[in-house]
Amino acid sequence: MKKKDPTVLGPRLILNDYKGADVEGEAFVTDHIFSYILQGKHEVWLGNKKYSFQQGDFRFFRRNQLAKYVKNTGTEGFKSIAIHIDQTTLKEMSHQYGWIADEMNLSGEVLLISPDNLLKGFTESLIPYLQEPEIDHHILMLKTRELIMLLIKNNPQFKNILFDFREPGKINLEAFMNSHYRYNISIERFAFLTGRSLAGFKRDFEKLFLTSPRRWLVRKRLEDAQYQIEEKGNRPSDIYLDLGFEDLSHFSYAYKKAFGYAPNKK
Repeated sequence: MKKKDPTVLGPRLILNDYKGADVEGEAFVTDHIFSYILQGKHEVWLGNKKYSFQQGDFRFFRRNQLAKYVKNTGTEGFKSIAIHIDQTTLKEMSHQYGWIADEMNLSGEVLLISPDNLLKGFTESLIPYLQEPEIDHHILMLKTRELIMLLIKNNPQFKNILFDFREPGKINLEAFMNSHYRYNISIERFAFLTGRSLAGFKRDFEKLFLTSPRRWLVRKRLEDAQYQIEEKGNRPSDIYLDLGFEDLSHFSYAYKKAFGYAPNKK
């Protein structure tokens, strides 16, 4: 299946198909995502929470979240189908059918769906399209609309999730940063996810932590690294990516500068 350019507006249908080594990564979930695991296992961290999924699971991920993940390929590989539900399609349906979120829904960052026969049949209907070089955009639009209707039929509370068009509101900055400091994202993204302008984020951050966001993030990650290396016996090469560092040499340099010795020398 040819992957659609993520900068293009509209829904996306993606087949994830991996063999060999496990696939690890980090992502900012910009759209709601409906996903079904055909093969393998999937571990996802959202904030400090870990979710484990396996073959046959139907999942729904809310938009505007930071996620770390491991796709376990095992002996047979990992395979899943995902539809990214874009805001444009949802707003068009909201206008057409008068669907709006009439209450705040806080049922979690990711939902494990109990699939009915309609959702199972819908998922099976996607298989032929995934075997084509590229799916026709108009067909994908229709399939996405069908999915939205089936999700609401499966659980009416989906209406309050899908048709809530608010961007992240101003939230507790200290709690969010302490549970998301390991994510390697820009300060601008942190500001957005905490419901602040960049200037407002920096102002609130320095008032709360008495230092700049960048300095705090480096220090927080290094303190975590020191604990994992010295108390838990983990190797630097096994933890630096999980702690938000882009490469091992930069991590080692920052560690030695902070503590006076290399991470593997204590």
